[in-house]
Amino acid sequence: MASRLVVQQENRGEALPGGVKQKNMAAERKNRPALTNIGNRVTIPGVEGKPVPKVSRPVTRSFRAQLLANAQAAAAENKKNALIANGALPNQKAMGRKEAQKKAIVKPRKPEEIVEISPDTEEIVEKDEAQKKATVKPKKTDDIINISHDTAEVLKKDEPVKQEKAGEGSSKKKAPTLTSTLTARSKAACGLSKKPKEQIVDIDAADVNNDLAAVEYVEEIYKYYKSVENESRVNYYIDSQPEINEKMRAILIDWLIQVHHKFELSPETLYLTINIVDRYLATKTTLRKELQLLGISAMLIASKYEEIWAPEVNDLVCISDRAYSNEQVLAMEKRILGELEWNLTIPTLYVFLVRFIKASLTDSDVENAVYFLAELGMMNYVTLMYCPSMIAASAVYAARCTLNKAPFWNETLKLHTGFSELQLTNCAKLLVSFHSVAAEHNLKTIYRKYSSEERGAVALLPPAKFLTVA
Repeated sequence: MASRLVVQQENRGEALPGGVKQKNMAAERKNRPALTNIGNRVTIPGVEGKPVPKVSRPVTRSFRAQLLANAQAAAAENKKNALIANGALPNQKAMGRKEAQKKAIVKPRKPEEIVEISPDTEEIVEKDEAQKKATVKPKKTDDIINISHDTAEVLKKDEPVKQEKAGEGSSKKKAPTLTSTLTARSKAACGLSKKPKEQIVDIDAADVNNDLAAVEYVEEIYKYYKSVENESRVNYYIDSQPEINEKMRAILIDWLIQVHHKFELSPETLYLTINIVDRYLATKTTLRKELQLLGISAMLIASKYEEIWAPEVNDLVCISDRAYSNEQVLAMEKRILGELEWNLTIPTLYVFLVRFIKASLTDSDVENAVYFLAELGMMNYVTLMYCPSMIAASAVYAARCTLNKAPFWNETLKLHTGFSELQLTNCAKLLVSFHSVAAEHNLKTIYRKYSSEERGAVALLPPAKFLTVA
């Protein structure tokens, strides 16, 4: 009411309280607002040139600010609705409805929606969203859902489930199945299980600077020995000898070992002597009374071939208790050389023993055990069924089994001997059986020889009886 009184007084030109003079009426008319503004009907300039709706209340400064803010909010809402209609922004209400439908009805996603179950899924969705925003095209509500920000969250929620399933699959793979267990056991029983390959040792590496070892040619030399050993191999001949049997032959070899030890001859001489005896008996019928003469004559030939200082004929006659004369020894020597056609350069058992012992890479006890078993085999006629290289390899194998040198057979021995463990089983069993009865045998020269401390007392060791068990 006070404001109306002031307006009426101004219109009449009356003086105002406080000494205010009446203004000029013409000037007041020029400055008077339009009729549309009278009665507090004020039009406030709106946003973007649009007028603010008229109000029926006094327009104060705070009310004017409120009207301006409401106008700006309304303009922003209209702009947002326009963008949603054009497809530039996702419709949140439609998205909410779609999300509720998806949760209620579980439908399989298309391959295009779930590209990859990995931590990089969110990045892939963001890249696709940026590309789709760049190409401004009207899209359906379904398309907008595919490029929305909530898609990444949905995929993130699905990722732990997928990862758990993947973890379950990996654990299932690690768990052994009944089929795999039975297959592994079958392979192990058949010896087909995979084992780490053993390294082959270079046994000649230490003799590179030794000219006498002939490292450059040793492999070729033994290949030649293996190829020609069967040419000089002796087959069964006792049946062709009317006056000689296996026991007589064993007595002769037992005595020759004593003579060899008495004269302190080299090992090569002993093995060559026995080889000459067998080769002669295999080709020539010999009387029983000439069997010892054959032995001392064969040792004379072998000594001349292997020794630097061979024993004299008279020494051999004396050691035979003068059962033969010097002329008889020389005559038998000529007959032997004639029957053998002077062929004395042959691979004997000793040649292979030296090489195979070196390949065994063991101590002196194994070496003495090998020679012990080899001489036992040489004294027994039945071992003639095997070639010299197999007897030598079997002696090494049986000696390692006797002394429990694990592994009993390895790749290095297999390479240099040319025999597998299975191939040596029968011959090794035969040698172990000779060892088992050596202490009770009537011919004990070999047993006493290898019972001394000088040779490691290997004859006193218990034999490897597990080889003889069927």
